[in-house]
Amino acid sequence: MKLKPFVDPLPIPRILKPKERTKDKTYYEVTMRQIQHQFHSKLPPTTCWGYEGQIPGPTIEVEEGENVHILWKNELPDKHLLPVDHTLHGSHEGMPEVRTVVHLHGANVDPESDGHPDAWFTNGFAKCGPRFTQKVYKYPNNQPATTLWYHDHALGITRLNVYAGLAGMYIIRNEQERALNLPSGIYEIPLVIQDKTFNEDGSLFYPSNVENPPPEYPPVSITPGFAGDTIIVNGKAWPYLEVEQRKYRFRILNGSNERFYRMRLDSGQEFIQIGSDGGLLPRPVRLEEIVIGPAERADVIIDFSNQPAGTSIILTNTARTPFDFGQEPNPLTDGRIMQFRVIPRTSEDTSSIPQFLTNIKRFDECDIVRTRDITLDVGTDKYTRLLFLLNNHDFIDGVTEDPAAGDIECWRIINAGLGVHPIHIHQVQFQVLDRTPFDTAVYNQTGRIRFTGEPELPPANERGWKDTVQAYPGQITRVAMRFGPYTGRYVYHCHILEHEDHDMMRPFDVVERKCIPVDSCCKK
Repeated sequence: MKLKPFVDPLPIPRILKPKERTKDKTYYEVTMRQIQHQFHSKLPPTTCWGYEGQIPGPTIEVEEGENVHILWKNELPDKHLLPVDHTLHGSHEGMPEVRTVVHLHGANVDPESDGHPDAWFTNGFAKCGPRFTQKVYKYPNNQPATTLWYHDHALGITRLNVYAGLAGMYIIRNEQERALNLPSGIYEIPLVIQDKTFNEDGSLFYPSNVENPPPEYPPVSITPGFAGDTIIVNGKAWPYLEVEQRKYRFRILNGSNERFYRMRLDSGQEFIQIGSDGGLLPRPVRLEEIVIGPAERADVIIDFSNQPAGTSIILTNTARTPFDFGQEPNPLTDGRIMQFRVIPRTSEDTSSIPQFLTNIKRFDECDIVRTRDITLDVGTDKYTRLLFLLNNHDFIDGVTEDPAAGDIECWRIINAGLGVHPIHIHQVQFQVLDRTPFDTAVYNQTGRIRFTGEPELPPANERGWKDTVQAYPGQITRVAMRFGPYTGRYVYHCHILEHEDHDMMRPFDVVERKCIPVDSCCKK
């Protein structure tokens, strides 16, 4: 369905109010339910799923160190809105078709509150997964001020539940950030960017199979990825926002299943990026474009003060889908995200952009106690479908990574295939160390790594804390992280949700440290 862009104003998700606040904890209840949502004024209301009856879900704002408890309630119907592939883990015949579990993406929490894919539950907790242990999740928020997000993570249907609408922002604040005098209040705006495709009647379209499937494919089959043809921001298709001639802070989330965004402003002006997944960067970074993969966040300031009133500026996207295949733009790549309409300033802009934002101590390589190789692999399953794996294991193959709480490890993510994969590791925020090109032909034939260039340090806007990293093809991406303080079962996976569901996700166990190694220096 063809829709006219820049017709509807940008909605701002409401801030969720707690049910109870005491000196010991702040308690929320968040309900998932089926709703009618209008994505565009020329579209009829669309049946979808939302947290607290809205898309995206309400923004949850907390303080660093605040003890937050949330009861996540499933009041969804038994039948899924979208086509379910019953050949995938967790979705096989006999399993409840609609299952949910909430993952607070980027949060450092104990495993019982992490949203493990097998900790799912159905409407009213009538049925629960094998790793379900508690109804109320506990978030200590013992991490710096940052932009996190919450979304569904149920095994085998994450792609469907998130696409149906189950996602929202979660912001941690602290006094250190307030003291920086960044744009705030109505001049600080979340932008949850997603993509959808609509049928003629306004209902959500999601493919039930690949085009012209071979006979061995199941009737309903997962696809290698899905990108919609309509860009949605805060629940509206190609919205517009009136902005005054002043500075604005935008907390940008890529909440799409597969789509990357290479963002620019068609006015030619710069973004000033001040934060990434895990909080503020050491210093502001001025950029003409920002590439943001699924699940990544970019905290940016845009200064409209020198733009004449009446100016219209389009936030554009030039990323191919799939990213970054081929040389020509894919027809599914839409060049527009949203529009800014500049109006006169109503009051003086007293906000500032300090030269220094925060101190981030970089990990010393000699403190790394272990280096692990994580390979990104492509094969086929028993139906001859493309199968994406990590270390050539599927999800149920058992644990092969067991870092100790308190230890700093280096993970080398080896991508010898095509395309960029956004790799997310639960429980931790990590630092990107470098990326090094290597000979993929030699590696694919012999398994040996032959570097073809020097290590490349991450760009300045990747030198903060990250929980999702773009692993480029033909490169080894190294990340370093300290595990803990919690022990137990977590997962890591590709955040292209079709890859995650089939079968690019692995469990890992954080264990108690047994001893302190004497020789702990990491060598590549």
